[in-house]
Amino acid sequence: MANHKSAAKRARQTTRRTVVNSKRKSSVRTEEKKLVKAIEAKNVKELPTLLSALTSSLTRAAQKGVFAKNTASRRIGRLSARVQALLGK
Repeated sequence: MANHKSAAKRARQTTRRTVVNSKRKSSVRTEEKKLVKAIEAKNVKELPTLLSALTSSLTRAAQKGVFAKNTASRRIGRLSARVQALLGK
């Protein structure tokens, strides 16, 4: 239990941020799974849109501090390479 007013406020803020961050992380994981499934199924039509959506959400999550910037960049780079290999570019 917090002993100061400011510590109590920080505790409340932390619980709220934890909920928001876990939702963001979960949605990013879901989008990543969708993209990986499309890659494995070689569904070329859906790949650009799924990659674009994942890139956007990963970048946003990195800006918000859910993921480290390099982690988001690494994931985007690896998945982009897999998509480009399928698209033949």
